[in-house]
Amino acid sequence: MSMSTRLSALAASVALLTGLAAPVASADAPPTVNLATNPGFEVPSPDLADWGSVPGWNCTGGPAEAAVTTTAPHTGTSALTVTPANAESTGECAQTVAVQPDTTYTASAWVHGRFVYLGATGTGKDVAPAWTQTTEGGWQRLSTRFTTGPNAHTIRLYVHGWYQQGPFSVDDVRVDGPAPAPAVAAGSVPTKDKVVFFTVDDGWQRTPEAEQFIADHRLPITAFPLPMPAAADPAFFKRVTAVPGSSVQDHSVSHADLSNLPLDRQQVEICDARDAMTRLFGTAPAFFRPPYFAWNADTLQAAANCGIRTVLTADADFSWGAGNIWHPGLLQPGDVVLMHWTDTLADDLQRALAAADAAGLKPAGLVDHLR
Repeated sequence: MSMSTRLSALAASVALLTGLAAPVASADAPPTVNLATNPGFEVPSPDLADWGSVPGWNCTGGPAEAAVTTTAPHTGTSALTVTPANAESTGECAQTVAVQPDTTYTASAWVHGRFVYLGATGTGKDVAPAWTQTTEGGWQRLSTRFTTGPNAHTIRLYVHGWYQQGPFSVDDVRVDGPAPAPAVAAGSVPTKDKVVFFTVDDGWQRTPEAEQFIADHRLPITAFPLPMPAAADPAFFKRVTAVPGSSVQDHSVSHADLSNLPLDRQQVEICDARDAMTRLFGTAPAFFRPPYFAWNADTLQAAANCGIRTVLTADADFSWGAGNIWHPGLLQPGDVVLMHWTDTLADDLQRALAAADAAGLKPAGLVDHLR
């Protein structure tokens, strides 16, 4: 397909979609907030993040195409600059944004370059992308409005250029809509079932003994690995979470004390780990385990902004030979037990299972009991 044909076809499809008017928000609509992660490209990359990655964003060409630059941003000190690597690349960068069903949002961004596009997919309805043929050497604001469908809980926000049209820059991205209610903090699961929940964090030491123990006892395990060890051996985590009820959840990117970070950096830590777990294991996490059990009100809001409803700690610790239950007596129904992927895990699991047996409890999967 020739370049002129590509451009003509795209312009025609955009014009058609643009004719679908978005509904007008009511006068008493709640105040809006910006739900985008790292919207101004000012958040530094967390420790242990993929080299060259753009915090909060997934760029198809990786660091070979997309980079945060400090040359003439629209505001602040940084902007995203994308240089498509070849004639078949549009240099797309995207992020997942948590939304509410049947709700109107406005997406916008300031762009610089030729044939730059801003849009959203996964809304449940057709959404007209905003685009410009050229920003005439300056910055131009693109904006598009959409209303989510009845089953939409996340959307994919994207920006990209066009084939053979050169580099482009993006800054000050917004997805304006109602803020989600903060996530709920929990250390146990409210249930009358005689069950206990085994959770295992981090992922640096993956032993065949622990894997065998989990398989032999058919233990439902809720794993909270960091993205780096998870990506180093995803097959291991798939095997140890193969028992029904098991799952892989979110534990941040860098294992930082999030209570020392502002909300925007916490949101990068949680959302980027969510995206990594989703890519590796095919299911978006529903729970977030804060490193060191350190969290604050910003953590609850950041988790909600990433589509996560529960920030989960624990009320017992059987890691590294420990046997601490942080309430009087034996384990109780709904208790969450903390362990770690270490060289002691097989023994830790044995002691945790014995403690559960002594209390008349059976290990169960969090995904079956905590919604």
